Amino acid sequence: MNDPGVDVWRMFSQEFWDDRYSGAPVFSGNPNPWLVHHAEDLTPGTALDVGSGEGADVLWLASRGWHVTGADISPVALARSARLAERAGPRITARVTWQQADMLDFDAPENSFDLVSAQFMHLPGPTLKALHRRLAAAVKPGGTLLLVLHVPPEPGTGNLTFPADMFPTAEQMASVLDPARWTIDAGTHQRPANDATSTTGHTHDVVLHAVRRPAPPRTATTEQRAVSGYWSLTEARWSPGPGKVVADRRWPQ
Repeated sequence: MNDPGVDVWRMFSQEFWDDRYSGAPVFSGNPNPWLVHHAEDLTPGTALDVGSGEGADVLWLASRGWHVTGADISPVALARSARLAERAGPRITARVTWQQADMLDFDAPENSFDLVSAQFMHLPGPTLKALHRRLAAAVKPGGTLLLVLHVPPEPGTGNLTFPADMFPTAEQMASVLDPARWTIDAGTHQRPANDATSTTGHTHDVVLHAVRRPAPPRTATTEQRAVSGYWSLTEARWSPGPGKVVADRRWPQ
């Protein structure tokens, strides 16, 4: 049952998040543990952090050599993040970009990032699936998609109750990806006991970690081979296309 006092859609507005970020820091300032777990051994490249909040994940990635775009609906949060980046020094500020974006219709550029991370972006079911599909499309071949959501708290724990479709299962999250194009690992995990980032009382998270398979090598068409020739793997020699003059008569004319 939903809490009748909760205006779910207001929680997706810029006004709501500007109000929330206008006071004292909301979060711990530490990177999310699932990001650290899955990204600490990756080779730095380009990254997108969706719902970047106060910027802890962006700054952690930048400190490890990533060039990171932090996207959030709240200009207040982005301004706070930018100030923290400036305090971290020019090496960090040179690697980060801040972008205001509404996740209800945020459309990241396709095939653009080596890592796309969305931590605890809870949206109603169809809207969340659509976002996850767009984020998956933003990952380069060979890149990583990391999606993390809370498991809903047990009834009677004092937490507000939200619509069930805002808390998909691991299987539902994985269903937005094509297994032929992705190596997918999705499951429910207990949050680390020493997690200093937790401020919600949630004890378990659904974590989807997926790696996009590299694009298959392109095969020349018959027409392309006829025009430009082809490379023989058996004889390790170059053959021009039909009608081309070759010095070695072993090649067909």
